[in-house]
Amino acid sequence: MLVLPAEHVLCSRERVTLEDLAEHPLITYHPSFTGRTRIDQAFATRNLQPRIALEAIDSDVITTYVRLGMGVGIVAEMAVRKLPDNTGKDALVIRPAGHLFGQNVARVAFKRGAYLRNFVLTFAELLSDRLDRHLVARAMTGKESDYEM
Repeated sequence: MLVLPAEHVLCSRERVTLEDLAEHPLITYHPSFTGRTRIDQAFATRNLQPRIALEAIDSDVITTYVRLGMGVGIVAEMAVRKLPDNTGKDALVIRPAGHLFGQNVARVAFKRGAYLRNFVLTFAELLSDRLDRHLVARAMTGKESDYEM
């Protein structure tokens, strides 16, 4: 996802391109993080050099520096689902960027038949809007054949 200050020039674009992003300072994850490789590859494929202003290991750091006007943020979707205090002069605009960098999929696995404590089930529910304890319980029985249910 792209994270932009509400008054940023790219907010008026219907569809942001890599060429558009290459003209602005970018704030994104450190190269050791999953997803950053896709960002670097996308720019390299188009023979573009991204202007990385800041690399961080935390999406909160990225959004904070975007609010301060240091650049355009590139973060995982789950990092911006519920942005705190996203109003007023520091409001942020969130735009999808899957068309630029592709999509990363996170998966979670549990050992079939294992007893899952409540905190594990709560963790699973936090990972995905569609993953709930009832779905996990059905999968844990071993009777379901589709691993993506």
